[in-house]
Amino acid sequence: MNESAQPQKIFIPYFPFGYPTLPLSVDILEALAKNGANALEIGMSFSDPLADGPVIQHATQIALSNGVTVQKTLNAVEELRRRKVTIPLYLMGYYNPILAYGIQNFIQRVEKLGISGLIIPDLPMEEADELIPFLNQSALIRMIAPTTPPKRIEILATGAKGFIYLVGMTGVTGSGGDHSKCLGDLVTYIRKFTSIPICVGFGVSDYIKAKQISEICDGVVVGTRIINEIESAEDKVTTAVELAQGFAKAVQGK
Repeated sequence: MNESAQPQKIFIPYFPFGYPTLPLSVDILEALAKNGANALEIGMSFSDPLADGPVIQHATQIALSNGVTVQKTLNAVEELRRRKVTIPLYLMGYYNPILAYGIQNFIQRVEKLGISGLIIPDLPMEEADELIPFLNQSALIRMIAPTTPPKRIEILATGAKGFIYLVGMTGVTGSGGDHSKCLGDLVTYIRKFTSIPICVGFGVSDYIKAKQISEICDGVVVGTRIINEIESAEDKVTTAVELAQGFAKAVQGK
């Protein structure tokens, strides 16, 4: 993510490809991308999503039952590019499907599609040596949590590219409760080691919370709330438009 080209605050919606159907998910992703999102996090569904809460797990299981694969997810990104989606795109998924696809083939396709980065929650930095050498334009997004020790924060933040994914609370995505009271201090500490955007995810459940959190960091990642609203909506694409516009305004303080 080019920090200088970004608005003051960043809104990144997460949505899994393949939910509720393969074609409709592309329409929803396009609607999110074109109605206020500054970047888009596209979920690559996996059968054992350890970092995801029940809402995202439910959505990804439906996606898998619809026949989602890594190849089809990459094809969906290609379709979004054909539809003139030009904002940065990030793929969020787990390491086993990438290994099964073939690391070198996967990265070649990712970079050809202009994907800005990969978010792989179950791949520690120390175990990423077989993937990183193939990355040129795309970044491996580093995740930091309130429980991450200071020395490890320094290691993770130094040399990071794209943006820092700051986990706003312990637990899985969609967790209830308040964000860490030390979130502001944590952002300040991370900023000592990097100038790239710091975006908070996990538990950003409404416009008020998105506004509050964006006041102490560079932006927010929102997933569970978007999936919940779209699941119950009759017109899912229109709902995606409204959510993107609402969260974008909240993040920008409007």
